[in-house]
Amino acid sequence: MKRTILSALLAVAAIIWVSPKCEARGAVKVTSPDHKMEMTINPDGKIGYELTRNGEKVLSQDALTMTLSDRVLGYGAKAKSVKHSSVRSVIKPAVPLRCSEVRNHYNGVVIDYGTYSVEFRVFDNGVAYRFATRLKGEIEVMNESFDLDLAKPMTVHMQQPYGFRTSNEEPYTHKNITSWYENEAMCSLPALFSDDATDLQIFVCETDLLDYPGMFLRGKGTTGVQSVFPKCPLEQVDEGDRSMSILKNANYIARTQGTRTFPWRYMVITDSKGLLESTLNVALAQQPDFDTSWIRPGQVAWDWWNHKMVWGEDVNFTGGVNTATYKYFIDFASKYGVPYIILDEGWAKTTKHVFETIDAIDLPELISYGNSKNVKLILWLPWTAVKNNMDLFATYEKWGIAGCKIDFMDRHDQYIVNYYEDVVREAAKHHLLVDFHGAYKPSGIEMKYPNLLSYEGVRGLENNEGCHPDNSIYLPFIRNVAGAMDFTPGAVISKQTDNGVHSTWVEPVAFGTRAYQMALYTVFESGIQMLSDSPSRYLQADDFTRFITGVPVTWDETRAISAKVGEYLIVAKRKGDKWYVAGITNSKERERNFSISLDFLPAGKAYKMTSYEDGYNAHTVALDYRKKVSEVTSATKLDIRMVRNGGFAAVIE
Repeated sequence: MKRTILSALLAVAAIIWVSPKCEARGAVKVTSPDHKMEMTINPDGKIGYELTRNGEKVLSQDALTMTLSDRVLGYGAKAKSVKHSSVRSVIKPAVPLRCSEVRNHYNGVVIDYGTYSVEFRVFDNGVAYRFATRLKGEIEVMNESFDLDLAKPMTVHMQQPYGFRTSNEEPYTHKNITSWYENEAMCSLPALFSDDATDLQIFVCETDLLDYPGMFLRGKGTTGVQSVFPKCPLEQVDEGDRSMSILKNANYIARTQGTRTFPWRYMVITDSKGLLESTLNVALAQQPDFDTSWIRPGQVAWDWWNHKMVWGEDVNFTGGVNTATYKYFIDFASKYGVPYIILDEGWAKTTKHVFETIDAIDLPELISYGNSKNVKLILWLPWTAVKNNMDLFATYEKWGIAGCKIDFMDRHDQYIVNYYEDVVREAAKHHLLVDFHGAYKPSGIEMKYPNLLSYEGVRGLENNEGCHPDNSIYLPFIRNVAGAMDFTPGAVISKQTDNGVHSTWVEPVAFGTRAYQMALYTVFESGIQMLSDSPSRYLQADDFTRFITGVPVTWDETRAISAKVGEYLIVAKRKGDKWYVAGITNSKERERNFSISLDFLPAGKAYKMTSYEDGYNAHTVALDYRKKVSEVTSATKLDIRMVRNGGFAAVIE
């Protein structure tokens, strides 16, 4: 994984063609490399475009504008030049969540207007555009229009907070776009627009979000949506020990440098399977310009969901927030090859004390003990404590801490976006990893600073009874398309949704079958994947535990085998010479049956497949599962049965 500035340059082999400078004349057309998508851009007057796919209109945007305090970019526009380009390159991500080599093929155009320009890129499976300005000093951005109109009514799948302050843990809502009115709750990104009849999927998001607020969308009661942004905060005060209240906002959304590029607005346009394979988020983001060889993605034993409870014949101490309990976590992690444990809330003297532990915790002893077992520590902190102690990264590096889990930002304004970058930049200087909770979606900074291994911003397992497979089935099609997702899977005790689940602090329970929980480790993507349950439960379920701890968190190749948004999916992922096959489904059918080909395996070889399947009665008793060991080849037709809220997981080697 070693990447220096030189190696990063060598990793990208590009063929770039740029047309000579020319005057704009009429509509500007850009087609995808496979010629299936065509963007027709109006460069003058009101900048806008129409996009067709296989000759049929998909969407349009009539007015791309950015309003500054003294002018409106994109209105009354007169193009000075149009420069076309064609790029064929390969990107090698420092943390490859989906593919170790990302195909970056597009045709593009930059339309220049003197003091600003708009760049468009058309890929085989999507489009993107962004503004760039060349103005002196600082500018104030009052608003930016993202006024998207679909060619026909579609179902929108979205998270709808009732304000800009949100942890992005709302369950998805699903409605016809024409019934989403302007006076209703807006949605945070990413959002997905689906046409069930044709399986056309339009995924909308942003990336390269730096020094600028995150974008939200609002319905219009038509086939269109429009952008809305939080204003830039001017005055803030502490709110308790982990948040800040905004007392006064500016009338602008961002005050920023006048010469810069702005965030990419991008849309993945594909089918259900294509969403699971999309890497547009990688292709558009900045890549690191520093050595990343020290960054070690991996799994982590997590103490919060299980309330630090341990028990059993080998436990002769009182479980809780103490040195003995965390040594037990370290022993468990070492036994199963898990590189990290987290000390979540409770380890510090108070949430504002980032350098002092409670009396029951001997942190130097835990660091030393972990080092002897090849297990590193990650410390939880509220974001305000980090804001007030940015020197903690230098101190933690000296202590031997591996990283920080930083929580409760719950905002998308320019101040918070800049905070994210300040944190991961400073952490990278001191070789520390970062996991953001209470966070917005991945927006490109994780590519620029790949020590940022994951974001929450998802309705995950810690929502207990509020975490349903019927909601989680959408996550691979929406949230993971944007990037890493800290869902925190790994429940040992599973129940069906109609069996009276009541999850408690000391006895947490999750919905879905055991095979479903096992499948999540392959299906869900995160650079730091949690093991959310107690080490004691994992030790009592050794077969389950050995499988999930053997699943990688980074991948060389991802293939979607079968998928339908909101209902089911089956994927195959390769790490080295091993393949992992996994599937999950919702609750709509008592069971679903599939027959899939293993033709992704090299021909002429026999492989051992160890699989975990829903048991015969798993539709009622979620813990019912079957383990099978069989021989397979590339010619094998694999039969997969998944019950409601069920799953399938296998490793082929």
